[in-house]
Amino acid sequence: MKHHITIKLRRALPGGLAIPDWPTFGHDKSAALITTTPEVDDVLQRYSLPVWVTREYRPAANRWDSGELAQGLDRTYRLILRSDAEVLEPLLVQLRALPSVEEARRLEIVAAPVPSPVLSKPASIGTRVDRTGLGYAKAITKGDARVKIAVLDTGVDIDHPELAGKVVAGADFVELKGMDTSAFVGDISGYDAEPGDDIGHGTHVSGIIAGLGLRMAEGVAPDCRLLAVRVLATMRDGDKLIGAGLVDNINPAIKWAVDSGADIINMSLGVKHEGGGLPHADVIRYAIGKGVTVVAASGNDGSAERYYPGALPGVVAVGAAGPDGGVTAFTSYGAQITVLAPGVDVHSSYAHGGYAVASGTSQASPYVAGGIGLLKSYALERQHRLGNAEILDILRHTSDKPDRRPRSEHAGYGLINLVDAFKLLSYSLN
Repeated sequence: MKHHITIKLRRALPGGLAIPDWPTFGHDKSAALITTTPEVDDVLQRYSLPVWVTREYRPAANRWDSGELAQGLDRTYRLILRSDAEVLEPLLVQLRALPSVEEARRLEIVAAPVPSPVLSKPASIGTRVDRTGLGYAKAITKGDARVKIAVLDTGVDIDHPELAGKVVAGADFVELKGMDTSAFVGDISGYDAEPGDDIGHGTHVSGIIAGLGLRMAEGVAPDCRLLAVRVLATMRDGDKLIGAGLVDNINPAIKWAVDSGADIINMSLGVKHEGGGLPHADVIRYAIGKGVTVVAASGNDGSAERYYPGALPGVVAVGAAGPDGGVTAFTSYGAQITVLAPGVDVHSSYAHGGYAVASGTSQASPYVAGGIGLLKSYALERQHRLGNAEILDILRHTSDKPDRRPRSEHAGYGLINLVDAFKLLSYSLN
């Protein structure tokens, strides 16, 4: 098994865009470098580790722009070991200590457990209890086709009747070639434009955002469009299937979504910080800098554990509300929760044309992503593009507080209130 190291240098290597990015390298190794900086090479030689060197990201255009340069995306590389040697922690420690190195970490497979759904028959649950003012908001707008919401997840069943015409572009960033994949099933290799979903989680999330409402409740923002991005493969865990993948393969997917025109990115997933730099930090800052709102699930273990990207600054971290509108016991709260949204017994589309009921912050997050899609649609129809800071300000000032405090550790600013959110937005646009 050939291991990988992601390394962010303080200066870009000579060669620029002639160095292949990681997805391209998977098809053609001929242009990859075999050397980095002299001091990095020296450390690698001490451990007898020859490498291929690729870029981690590709620029949005034919040159790096100011946003990409500001986050160091042009000087982030992936070192692919040319042998089956292990990446030892002492090696990483030595690399991180070098003056030319800003960050260095090994790539590891991480599991993203998803709530176990209960498969249901179509139309078994047709409506959702509306405690958030969604009906009021949808009387104003059901979204705008120009507003794109990217779903980074286990993929999307783009042929599901509830999602007909909703997905305008797709990509599969799962690439586990060379890793230990004995526990995986299905597609585990090959960047392509086919974001198929074998687990159902991403399809469930997508239906919450934009489902047609044929045999389920209509999605929150049915007239917005989706970008379907597969970032988690299917891994067998006992008698269950869960999503799992490489954290560093999610990063190029986030950038692809931004560069493909996403206005909102929904990430109903989260990983813990295992060292070597906060997960997704650079590329999330890039997304926010481009005006993209990133919405993420806070986690489902009911603890103060921080899950990323939800715990990163500027991300809308979402907790799950129960039928009474209060925070659920399973909602993790280490991610500085922004708002709550319905997350219990949510009926939506599922893999292979099916339907399912599921609970979790994974279900609450797309509800908020859809609500933000409605706000951005309304503003766009009035020739205004809502920035991330404006969205956060609206959510802070209009959500229903759980008590007298302006913000609660477990419930954030409270249950999202789309009636007040639209009133405040309408006032600010006049």
